[in-house]
Amino acid sequence: MVDARGLACPMPVVMVQKEVKKSNPAELTVLVDNQCAVENVTRFAGSQGYKVAVKADGEDFTLTLTK
Repeated sequence: MVDARGLACPMPVVMVQKEVKKSNPAELTVLVDNQCAVENVTRFAGSQGYKVAVKADGEDFTLTLTK
């Protein structure tokens, strides 16, 4: 799990990029708290072959990346 809440872009993408590079997970949960991060992480994940499901919970978003 990557918890990038409270961080401005590009940090959420950088954190996801490091995790993908380190362990190449089949599934990864990412927590963010702004729409810009949702869009940027989704774009990056798609470029790495992941499908992204987004669930909004108040001001937080849970992104589930799956291959």
